[in-house]
Amino acid sequence: MGFIISIIFFSLILSLFLFKVRSGPFAKWAKIFRVFTLVISISLFTYWFVKKSSIGIVSNSVSLQVINKLPQPLDFYVINVNNLDKSGTFETKHIGKVRPEYYRIEHLKLTKSDQYWVAGYLGKKNLVYFSQHAVPNKNMDQIVEAQNYIIQSEKLSEQAKKHVEAYNFENMQTGIWVTLCFLLIFLNISLMLRKKQVKHN
Repeated sequence: MGFIISIIFFSLILSLFLFKVRSGPFAKWAKIFRVFTLVISISLFTYWFVKKSSIGIVSNSVSLQVINKLPQPLDFYVINVNNLDKSGTFETKHIGKVRPEYYRIEHLKLTKSDQYWVAGYLGKKNLVYFSQHAVPNKNMDQIVEAQNYIIQSEKLSEQAKKHVEAYNFENMQTGIWVTLCFLLIFLNISLMLRKKQVKHN
């Protein structure tokens, strides 16, 4: 998504400059490009936000229920360890902040994995809970209860911290790009509406 957002960003900047092209052989194509860029940008961001807000159920997935039994709300992340192929990649997801005696549900695609990690933060950087979980049977849903402030593995928890930090940094960058794109969409729409009002007057 980051690559697509960057393309939209530079297309919207180009659209701003093309507003100066009001006559000549390229005026018609400049207008078509501006309208096309706005329609595509708004459509893609609408689709992206709807997809983000919907429940992340994927086919052949395992349901993971994380229950917070601790007296304080914790911010939970799940890290899917793709160790069944040569990629050896890690997929980090933010489950969300879970209050005491509440739970959150996430869906994991484990076609390339037989384990996952759960990390719980008290605050932004204070890792107070870490557990490693094997999945011998991928037809059974998973339930994790955080009952103690425990770090099962110091070595793996340090890896988990790095993955969570990278995940949050990437999300922060995406948030900046999206904010700038929204600003450019607003400017493009404002110029288009102002131009129509000038013509009408």
